[in-house]
Amino acid sequence: MTGAEIYAAYRDKVLAYLTGRTNSREDAEDLCADVFAEVLRCLPNYDPEKASLSTWIYQITRFTFIDYLRKRRPNEPLDEELAAAGDISEDYVKKETLERLASALLTLKREERDIVVLRYYKGLSLTQISRRTGISYGMVKVRHQKALSALRVQLGAEDI
Repeated sequence: MTGAEIYAAYRDKVLAYLTGRTNSREDAEDLCADVFAEVLRCLPNYDPEKASLSTWIYQITRFTFIDYLRKRRPNEPLDEELAAAGDISEDYVKKETLERLASALLTLKREERDIVVLRYYKGLSLTQISRRTGISYGMVKVRHQKALSALRVQLGAEDI
C-alpha cells in the first residue's frame, strides 16, 4: 500500500480514537497528522512478519497519544488503564474483523448465512440447527461447509 492508501484506509479510525481520548477535535487532528507523519517516516522499516499493518499503525497512535499526555501534563502520572493497555489495536482489529465478517456473511445465500449465525452466534450444534430449521442433518452439514468455504475465500484463509 502507498502512503496515500494507508492514510485513506486508517485516517478515520485513528482520528476517532484520538478525538475520543482528547475530547478536542483540533488536538485530535493535530495528533492524527503526527501519527501519519510517523507512519510515513517509518514505513520503509515496517515488517509485516512482526505485526499487521493495522496493529502497527495503532501502536504508533497509542505512543503518539501518550507523548501528547506527557507534554500536556508533565507532572501527572499517566492513567493506569492507558499505561497498562499494551495495545489499542485489539479493539480496532476486532471491530475491523467484525465489519469484514458481516460484509462476507452478506455474500452468502440466506440459508447458509442462517446456519452460520445459528452455529456461531447462537452456539447451536448442527443437529440442533437441523431440528430447528427442519432441514436434514446432512443438508445442514453440507451448507455449513459450503458457507465456511465461501467465508474463507472472502476473508482469506488465515482469518478463519
